[in-house]
Amino acid sequence: MARPIHSTKQHRRRIAHWLLKDDRAEKGGRHTQHSWWQVMCLTGVDYFSTLGYQPGIAALAAGSLSPIATLILVLLTLFGALPIYRRVAEKSPHGEGSIAMLEHLLPWWQGKLFVLCLLGFVATDFIITMTLSAADATAHIVENPLTPAFLDGQEIAMTLLLVALLGAVFLRGFREAIGLAVVLVSIYLLLNFVVVGVGFYQISQQPSVLTSWQTALFTEHQNPLAMVGVSMLLFPRLALGLSGFETGVVVMPLVKGHPSDTEERPRGRIQNTHKLLTIAALIMSFFLLTTSLVTTLLIPTAEFQTGGKASGRALAYLAHLYLGDGFGTVYDLSTIAILWFAGASAMAGLLNIVPRYLPRYGMAPNWARATRPLVLVYTAIAFVITILFRANVEAQGGAYATGVLVLISSASFAVTLSARHRRSRRGVVMFGAITLVFIYTTVVNIIERPEGIRIAAFFISAIVLTSLVSRVWRSTELRVDQIELDDTARRFIDEESCHTIRLIANRLNTGDEREYFLKEKEVREDNHIPPTDPILFLEVQVSDASDFGGTLRVCGVEVDGYRILRTKSAAVPNAIAAILLDLRDQTGQLPHIYFGWAEGNPIQYLLRFILFGEGDIPLVTREVLRLAEKNPDRRPTIHVGG
Repeated sequence: MARPIHSTKQHRRRIAHWLLKDDRAEKGGRHTQHSWWQVMCLTGVDYFSTLGYQPGIAALAAGSLSPIATLILVLLTLFGALPIYRRVAEKSPHGEGSIAMLEHLLPWWQGKLFVLCLLGFVATDFIITMTLSAADATAHIVENPLTPAFLDGQEIAMTLLLVALLGAVFLRGFREAIGLAVVLVSIYLLLNFVVVGVGFYQISQQPSVLTSWQTALFTEHQNPLAMVGVSMLLFPRLALGLSGFETGVVVMPLVKGHPSDTEERPRGRIQNTHKLLTIAALIMSFFLLTTSLVTTLLIPTAEFQTGGKASGRALAYLAHLYLGDGFGTVYDLSTIAILWFAGASAMAGLLNIVPRYLPRYGMAPNWARATRPLVLVYTAIAFVITILFRANVEAQGGAYATGVLVLISSASFAVTLSARHRRSRRGVVMFGAITLVFIYTTVVNIIERPEGIRIAAFFISAIVLTSLVSRVWRSTELRVDQIELDDTARRFIDEESCHTIRLIANRLNTGDEREYFLKEKEVREDNHIPPTDPILFLEVQVSDASDFGGTLRVCGVEVDGYRILRTKSAAVPNAIAAILLDLRDQTGQLPHIYFGWAEGNPIQYLLRFILFGEGDIPLVTREVLRLAEKNPDRRPTIHVGG
């Protein structure tokens, strides 16, 4: 039997359909909700997995002062980041995060551009989470004594393979596996608790390590005050331990609340998210302090260096050393699994947060709403980052810390502005002080490890450039989700439904009887409209030109017998086109609209349209209608007078 021959075009069509197919786990925007502790485990695969590399990075950055610098980090976690994000949870209970708070506080284009910059840092945070976690998982594989020798030196290839497998999971169709997260986090924390317990037992059996540490402290630093001062300067290098808070508020829709919760004010969900954030911070603080202490005291400094047996895997080193290769291998497998799943958490965060903003701004192509094309883009970027950093955990720490710190600083700033708007002097002082601390930490981290800001600058530039190109490209879309008419506007339209509907586009000035009299007289004379034909005026005022779409609310107004339809929109031509098509569909009549002639530089008009929503309104309205309605016979008619 002869096989059917499929053309290249058919294959391309199938591939395009598969890529653009909506494969989201949640339909209709509704999420399956879970207990707060289960959702904490989902965020914990990102937050708690940093224990895989955080103690080693802390030891490299602070040396013998690592436990003291970690204590400062813990205090900042519990009394800085935690209060900030508890407040963010109250202000964004539907998972918008701190970015949405700044979006509402900063209007117009400056707000949009600021959000685009923050999205660049979000991309830095989440992409580096994927690459750094995969690199550390590779380190645990390579350093395991049971790993075949031929894999030694293949760190880059193995990390790329892990990233590719992560991308393949999402291409196939990712479903949130909270059950798996609970298992991974529970096992991982239990194993870490065992390692920490054994570490303290070894310290009790070897009092000399404690004496050696104390000697090193007082040899390098004269007194405790100097130790604290130097530690405060060093702790920004340990900022990886602050990751996980932004993820905690982004996943809020998954948290089960109380039966009495309402969509506007889900108090139970907010309370349970507070529990999630608090318990996660307490657990992480405990492990940050204890792991920092046991690794600093029990591991020789040389082993933390690149190529050392504890490089990127300090706790695994202790597990193999004191509990044997069997337990150490189990620990390695647990660490590899949670680090790989941390990459999945980061990928899921990117897939949720980017489409939440850019398509709504008109700053992303239509395919950005689909999961699979974004997965391919993020995976390709992760490949590039892995190769550039040669799959080195410590080398990526600065970039990761930069993304984390900028997000926490922006959240602190947003909460401070919110307190100022509520006229809470105490809140402004407290949150303002926390903001200054995080800004200081961010600046120090950027100065000492500038690779993070370079990567963030690349992401910001790419996002801003593609966003602006997309905004221009999509500027002639209809851009209206739905039209709502008040009773007066609906009466005006019902009165015109039995004959040709004629509308005059008018820019509202004084709004008195004389303005409408002169405008109607001019239009009737220029277009030879009989005095017996009734006319409606249509007025569109620009609300916020930086917005893209939304609901159009049209109200009817009567001024000395002249009937006017008024509305507000981000773009005048697009709103007019949407109203004309809606009138056609409601009445079955093709409406006619009359404009005055626009004179001026066409490039200037183009910029005015893109930036301020106006420009050459008749020409753009015609183009919007042409794209929205392919059949010329069904398009409303546009008239331009002299």
